[in-house]
Amino acid sequence: MNDHATITMKDIAEALGVSVTTVSRALKDHPRIGKETRERIKAYAQEHNFFPNVIAESLRKSRVQPQKVIGVIIPQFAHYYFSTILAGIEEEASSHGYRIMVAQSNEKHDREVKICQSFYENKVCGIIVSQAKDTTEYSHYQRLIDLGVPLVFYDRICTGVNASRVVVDDYMGAYTAVHHLIETGCRKIAFFGSSMKLEISKNRYNGYRDAMLKNGLKPDDNFFRVCDNRTDAERITPDILNKEDVPDAFFAVNDDTAIGILYTAKRMGYRIPQDISICGFTNGQRAIACDPMLTTVEQRGIAVGEEAANILIGQVEGAIPMEKVVKRIVRTRLVIRGTTR
Repeated sequence: MNDHATITMKDIAEALGVSVTTVSRALKDHPRIGKETRERIKAYAQEHNFFPNVIAESLRKSRVQPQKVIGVIIPQFAHYYFSTILAGIEEEASSHGYRIMVAQSNEKHDREVKICQSFYENKVCGIIVSQAKDTTEYSHYQRLIDLGVPLVFYDRICTGVNASRVVVDDYMGAYTAVHHLIETGCRKIAFFGSSMKLEISKNRYNGYRDAMLKNGLKPDDNFFRVCDNRTDAERITPDILNKEDVPDAFFAVNDDTAIGILYTAKRMGYRIPQDISICGFTNGQRAIACDPMLTTVEQRGIAVGEEAANILIGQVEGAIPMEKVVKRIVRTRLVIRGTTR
């Protein structure tokens, strides 16, 4: 049989020449089934992507109609941007009669793999996901697609699999921000970004680089750092500001990093924005809680979440064919505040 088809306990029983009851008991580690038989049944089930449907079993006992549930994986709850995306997904899903089941990968690949498996076992109707920072191997996503589970990526997309995606225009957002810094007189602009393995980092870096080059400026490698959180920014910034050649502006991959740069520069006696301009990327609540308030690129997370849920529900309900890869880009806007001239 096709490994990617959904198999039943009856299929396993027929293939191994045992009863359906034996299969059911073996999968639940029932002591009356011999160890060898149990292991043989479990191995076959795993090899053919069979997982007992936890929800279906509880529904059979409770006689309640199954619910329409979408699985959502977010890298970190603490991030303002991800929480706004979640709000957008929930709003759109709810308006179509769907509920969401949310899990946090905490930026870990192995946790992401387990969540995908758990969502599949719980028979979610589709999954919306932003990949973890350290994910470089994508077979768990490909497997879901092969099993016919609709999959939509948001923000950090996975280039290793062919699935629908919703992103903000990272390139244009960065380009516009750096162009603004140059227009206001900055010439030596440092870039603090995430790992270049991530598509969003490459796009934001390319926007930064092109804005510099198109304005006749050369990006300086000495001003480039892999740094995407406040703690690292507070540790790394002094190293740059203690050198003889100091940047007159910083463009950071997110607001958290920008705020780390801001507080460090102020602590070292620099005036913001007279001596150094700073621009972030997100426009979260922290952007208006710092002094001066942060110039930043607004990502419009709610719109991203709504678009992602909209595509997924379209695929689940058949309005969008399963094999069709939908790519949507949400436009950003630059919000100018006190950290730039």
